[in-house]
Order: sequence, then C-alpha cells, then structure tokens
Amino acid sequence: MFEGQPKGLYALALANTGERFGYYTMIAVFALFLRANFGLTPGAAGAIYSVFLGLVYFLPLVGGIMADKFGFGKMVTIGIIVMFIGYLCLSIPLGSGTVAMISMLAALLFISFGTGLFKGNLQVMVGNLYDDPKYADKRDSAFSIFYMAINIGALFAPTAAVKIQEWAEKSLGYAANDAYHFSFAVACASLILSMAIYYGFRSTFRHVEGGARKVSADAEEETLTPEETKSRIVALCLVFAVVVFFWMAFHQNGLTLTYFANEFTQKTSTGVQSMAFDVFNLVMIILIVYGSFSLFSSKTSKAKTISGLVILGAIGVLLLKYNNLDGSVDISAPIFQQFNPFYVVALTPVSMAIFASLAAKKKEPSAPRKIAYGMLVASAGFLVMMVASLNLLSPNAQKEAGDAATLVSANWLIGTYLVLTFGELLLSPMGISFVSKVAPPKYKGMMMGGWFVATALGNLLVSVGGFLWGDLPLKYVWAVFIILCLLSAAFMFVMMKRLEKVS
Repeated sequence: MFEGQPKGLYALALANTGERFGYYTMIAVFALFLRANFGLTPGAAGAIYSVFLGLVYFLPLVGGIMADKFGFGKMVTIGIIVMFIGYLCLSIPLGSGTVAMISMLAALLFISFGTGLFKGNLQVMVGNLYDDPKYADKRDSAFSIFYMAINIGALFAPTAAVKIQEWAEKSLGYAANDAYHFSFAVACASLILSMAIYYGFRSTFRHVEGGARKVSADAEEETLTPEETKSRIVALCLVFAVVVFFWMAFHQNGLTLTYFANEFTQKTSTGVQSMAFDVFNLVMIILIVYGSFSLFSSKTSKAKTISGLVILGAIGVLLLKYNNLDGSVDISAPIFQQFNPFYVVALTPVSMAIFASLAAKKKEPSAPRKIAYGMLVASAGFLVMMVASLNLLSPNAQKEAGDAATLVSANWLIGTYLVLTFGELLLSPMGISFVSKVAPPKYKGMMMGGWFVATALGNLLVSVGGFLWGDLPLKYVWAVFIILCLLSAAFMFVMMKRLEKVS
C-alpha cells in the first residue's frame, strides 16, 4: 500500500493532517458553541454552520483559479497564514454581544478564504506528482493514503476539543461558553505545525508547486481537442452535481447527528461500549489492523516479528484497560465525531486491499461507479438512523418531556458512522482522484475547485437538517436524506457510460 509512492506524497499528506486536526477540533464544538454562547435556535445555528461550510468548500474554486495563474505552492502558503489569523480571532473570548458576533463572523471569513487557498491546491499538487508515468498507476491508492492522513488529524480532534474545554472549565475556572474558545485556539497551534512540515520537506515536492502549465513536460505537451476538453468538463460537472447531495447528507455529522447525540442518546456508557469513547483504545485497534496487514504482506521474518509484537502489544493494552474498567463514563455529544475518522483510518487498508484484489482480476469498478455505490451506501447509513428513531419523539416533544424523555443506545450512532464511512471511502478519495486524472491540464486548479464547489453547495444544504429539527418526527428527517441519496445514485447509473468514457 505504501510501497513505490513518491516521498512528496507523505510530506503533503502530513502538512494537511496538521491543518485538518485544527479544523475538525473547531468543527467538533462549533454548532454547540453557537447555541450556547449566542442563544441561537437550531435552525439559526445550522444556517451559520452550513454557510461557513459552504464558503470553506466554495472558495477553493477561487483559490484554484488563482493557483492556475500564480502557482499552487504560493497559494498554499498564503492560505495557512490567512487561516491562522481567523482561528486567532475565533479563540479570543469576547462574550455574547454584538462585538463578539461580528468578530466571530469575521473569523469565519478568514478561515474559509484561507482554506480555499490551501485545501484544493494542496490536493492538485498531490495529483501532479502522479503525472509522472512512473507513478501514474498509483494515483487512486495515493489519494486513499492522502485521505487517510486527513482523517488521522480528524480522529484526535473531538477528544482534543472536549478535553481542552473541560480543562479550561475545571482547572482555569472559565465559564462554559468562554471555555469553547480554548478548543478554537488548538487550531492555531496545529497550523504552525502544518507550516513547519510543509517547509521542512518542501524539497520532495517543490517541482509541483508551479502553475499547471509548469508542472511537467507531459502536461505541457498534451493537447486536447476542444471537443475532448468539453467532454471532460461536462463529465466532471455531472459528478459534481451528484456529490452535492452526498455532502448534504454526510455533513449532518456536525449538525443533526450531533443534535441527536446531544438530545436522544444515553449520556453514559459502560463495559466494552465505554472503551469506544477513549481515542487511545481506537488507536490500539488501528495498530492491530495495520499490524495484521503488515504481518501477512511482509517479506522478511524480522518485519513479521515486529508486526506480531505490535499486534500482541495492542491487544494486551486493550485487555488491561478492559480489566480496569470502573463504572460508567460520561458521553459528550461532540465525541461521536471521532468515529468517522477512526473508521476511515482503520478501513483504508481494507478498502485498498479489496480494490487491489479486484484490479488483479480485472473487475475493479471505475471511479464513477464507486461514487454511485457510495451514494447507495450513504442512504443505508440514514436507514439505520430511521430504524433507531421509529419510537422516538420529535425534537421539540423530546425537549418538553424533560426527565421522561427516551434515550437510545450510543451503538446506533456508532453503527451509522460506520456505514457512512464505507460510503465516504467509495466516493470522496475516488472522486478527488477522478478529478485530478480527467481535468484538462490547463484547468486543473479550477476543476479541483469545482469539486469543492459541489461540496460547498452540499454544505449549504446541510442547514435543511437544522430547519427540519423541530416538530417533524425524526424518521421523516432521515427519510429526506435517504431519498436524495437514492435519487443521486440512480442519476449516476443513468450517466455511467458517458462518465466511464473519459475516465
């Protein structure tokens, strides 16, 4: 899985890991912060949340256009600086008045614009590493590795957000609302680390920092007819149209799924289940997964021995912690957001092994077909939520019920995140790889930006979940996302021949 990849991949992936850790630390508590600090309704908080996410994913189009002219590396550097200013403003506690609201909105603009300069262009640079024929057949696996690195940062973010907030409240005596700002300050530190990695290993990818026309002789010499260029752009736009609805559904993790965790899920956990809420235990499981793959794929007895020791050590730690369980643990709503990145990191080698096996048999699905399957799987994820909600009250009725409210097992959300992650692994890294491969060379930055515009539109529609969260029975809330995902999958299958023609 990791063999034969250019060194620049790992440098760019780690730089992105630092930035994503800070971003997801902020996102883990942001919707709850809006409601707690400013007293906003679920719909109003959802609107701000989704508009911010929309800008984060729309502005890479602007960043891509600028990078096509001025160079990818320059935009990445400027993006990190602009993001840092935004997180710094957000980390300052100013209360809940007008000044605080204006400062918060300004911070969101800085963060979204900086992300627009950074995110898409870093991914274009990763794709450009594989314009070299020596690495061309490793493009899909490279983006799976890159995507895994993103989620390593996201894995630790919810725990960091919750722990730093609790520390500020208990050790420093800050009020609950002010303690949120300490979670936001974590992002500032993570960006410093990201910049250090980027410049520390810049020599491994400096050759892909320029504009698209300077990246490689192959890209410069490639000529497409106007018809071929148009066909590729149309195919990409069709994919963009579909993924809008995936991200609308998927990013409910920060809104309605977090509301569900906060209002409908049991507040404590015991036994084996409680171990899932300790990120250290999740890391042990990841070590077991990767150690197992290494054990069976290693070619030397030394490597196999090391892999076996890692597996045994991780299992030993889990058994020790299980034997020392004492009572129940409190469950904080934001902590559920650690499960999606955990599943991504743990399941990436599994998905890569499956696709490698299918490829060896010449049965691997095309990238557009994987995206369509991803939509079907996403609908199944919300079907799990529908089953979990069959006997539950509406959110407003739940609030009125008080102590008599019905709370469900945390396993429903843990299972939902598992299913949604399968869909994400089919859609997101494969979609990014598809864009980097199909985009006409002189429009690479713009087309990668187009992928993020689709994500932005989906994020703007995330707020639909917030506005549905009230008097409507929960099963109908989840039904909306099931239907949209199924319709999107059907559209992809109808357009499949046209999409596979250019892939």
